[in-house]
Amino acid sequence: MGTLTIRIGDELEHDLEQIAKGQHRTKSDLVREMLRKSVAVERFRALRHRALPLAEAAGYLSDEDIFRDIS
Repeated sequence: MGTLTIRIGDELEHDLEQIAKGQHRTKSDLVREMLRKSVAVERFRALRHRALPLAEAAGYLSDEDIFRDIS
C-alpha cells in the first residue's frame, strides 16, 4: 500500500473534518473514497472517448438510439 501526503488549505481541512465527523469516518477514509470515485470517472471518460467514434460509426448518436435497440 502506498502513502500520499498532500497539503490542503484550512477551509478545505475544516470541511473535510466536518464531513468525517458527520459520517463517523476518518478523513483518510473519505479521501480514499473520493479518489476512487474520481479515478473511476476518469477511466469511464477515457473509455467513452475511445468508444464514441465506434458507436457513431454504427449509428448510435444519442442515448435514445441505444435505448431503442436494447428495448
